[in-house]
Amino acid sequence: MGRKNSAGGRRPRVEEPVSSGGVVYQWVDGQLEVVLCGRDEPVRWSLAKGTPDPGETLEETALREVQEETGLVPVIEDRIRSIDYWFSDKDSEVRFHKTVHFYLMKCTGGDVSLHDPEFDVVEWFPYEKAVASLAYPNEADVLRQAFNLITQKERAV
Repeated sequence: MGRKNSAGGRRPRVEEPVSSGGVVYQWVDGQLEVVLCGRDEPVRWSLAKGTPDPGETLEETALREVQEETGLVPVIEDRIRSIDYWFSDKDSEVRFHKTVHFYLMKCTGGDVSLHDPEFDVVEWFPYEKAVASLAYPNEADVLRQAFNLITQKERAV
């Protein structure tokens, strides 16, 4: 027998998917740039992330997904943080509580023109413009934390 909510309806099933992704950065003429992935209709910018393949670690997933979605060759420098959020599937009675693990990544090669078709466009942004352009506030927070990690590394050198 299914669980009922207080309104007498059936409670949706809850699933807890996990994803992994990264903030890829580079320095160009003393300016910090980060890469964002975008969709055209409507315009929506986000960080690269995706679902693990069977047997992959979170770090392996982050590297693979970022490379596929951006066309870049990243290396992980540090863990940034995890975020979580809820969403629903309109076509079923499922609610999702998703956790996404983000890593700080330095670009070592590749080109954004080589990104896969999941996104319409992938571009490098100056850090401040990237923070302002991200569609989701929790991803903007991840980017701010990445900036703090990057500046700490710069001070340590």
